[in-house]
Amino acid sequence: MKLRILTGLLAGAALLHQTGAQAGILPPPGDQALAHDLLSELISINTVHEQGTLRAAQALKARFLAAGFPESDLTLVVIPEHPNQGQLIVRLPSKSPKAKPVLWLGHLDVVEARPEDWTVPPFKLTERDGWWYGRGTQDMKADDVAVAISLIRLKREGFVPDRDLIAAFTSDEESGDANGVDWLLKNRRELVDAAFVINPDAGGGAFKQGVRQAYGIQTSEKVYVTFQAEVTNKGGHSSIPEPDNAIYRLAEGLGRLSRFHFPVETTPTTRGMFAVNATQETGQTAADMVAVSKLPTDLAAAERLSQTPRLASRLRTTCVATQISGGHAENALPQRARASIQCRMIPVDTEAQVKARLEEVLADPDIKLTVLVPSAPAPDSPTDPNLFKRFGQVVAASWPGIQIMPHMDLGASDSIFTRVNGIPSYGLSTIWTDAEDNRAHGRDERIRPERFYEGVEFSYRLMKALGTSGK
Repeated sequence: MKLRILTGLLAGAALLHQTGAQAGILPPPGDQALAHDLLSELISINTVHEQGTLRAAQALKARFLAAGFPESDLTLVVIPEHPNQGQLIVRLPSKSPKAKPVLWLGHLDVVEARPEDWTVPPFKLTERDGWWYGRGTQDMKADDVAVAISLIRLKREGFVPDRDLIAAFTSDEESGDANGVDWLLKNRRELVDAAFVINPDAGGGAFKQGVRQAYGIQTSEKVYVTFQAEVTNKGGHSSIPEPDNAIYRLAEGLGRLSRFHFPVETTPTTRGMFAVNATQETGQTAADMVAVSKLPTDLAAAERLSQTPRLASRLRTTCVATQISGGHAENALPQRARASIQCRMIPVDTEAQVKARLEEVLADPDIKLTVLVPSAPAPDSPTDPNLFKRFGQVVAASWPGIQIMPHMDLGASDSIFTRVNGIPSYGLSTIWTDAEDNRAHGRDERIRPERFYEGVEFSYRLMKALGTSGK
């Protein structure tokens, strides 16, 4: 579920096209053709929750069998309670089965796309004006293809890694109750147990006004929890209004919430992010980013940065009302009013702390606060110097001059399941996006072809580097 920081409209399309083409990292022509065909096939398979991911997993299995992978290295898993949700686990065996594997995660499901809302068919790869359109091009079937082509290429080259390389193509990351990663860890952990995880559904790089920015390696993500705020009373006839009105009381509490800001908190990940981001800014913004990258936190600098919502969200826990309902008839006083409040917590906060603070802010004992969706807190993954050195080498060889940095995602990904199960997880998206025009989950989702091919080559380089000891 990619959530990048995006504003405004795409500027300088020709410059972006030129910049991408100049990067010069491309897979061999045959792999480009195979990658295009596989992306087209996967986009054409509707994998929203109601349709499931089984057909996509079967299509991938057929591709791996055709590439020479034996049945023994391919495991198609169907969740018994959800027979249309399939996962494919692919293994490239190593010389040393004692060494713990590296696991790549890639979800096959996509969010809903209504044809009447799009200008092109959402479940068909459409090439138009230098773009490829289709649901899943950004999130995340193009990344799935990059991982699959990398494994196929390594197999064709006869590469035998120093530890097993595993890819898990899974279900229900976007919605539903059949999350493939969670299910596999609980029921078939032996298939996906690993020293660490690479998740191309997070982190990565973006262009800003035609220029590549730093490459973020996701080491943490905000933890979400959803509360319900509810007010009830006896109600009555609308012809005799009473001062104690459930809708009014709830609205007054939500108004107090709208004016509240949680205190500023930084982590090693966010401090590292701001330190690198400062090098790409100028003036007061750059100075303020430097200031919040250090301890103790400069609260005045944090307040100035917080005037930009995307930066405010990186500096504190946030809670926002997202749904509201109330009343039972247009001619009756409301007996009940409810609101959903979703919070995205800085990883050092806890559900209990946030609930207690919300109760203080709502400031009304008749507003009952309960947990609708509990949090699943997970620790930050360590910025292991040797591992990050290797990440940095692959990024630098692919895009000279680009810095890497730790990154905290504002949204959620499957890494939360692997982290909570004790497996360090790192988000390294293969495909660069545009800060001014990201359409993941939106209408007319699209990618640049040259960025896609770059991602295929980058994935191959990263996979080979992580499968080789001592480099």
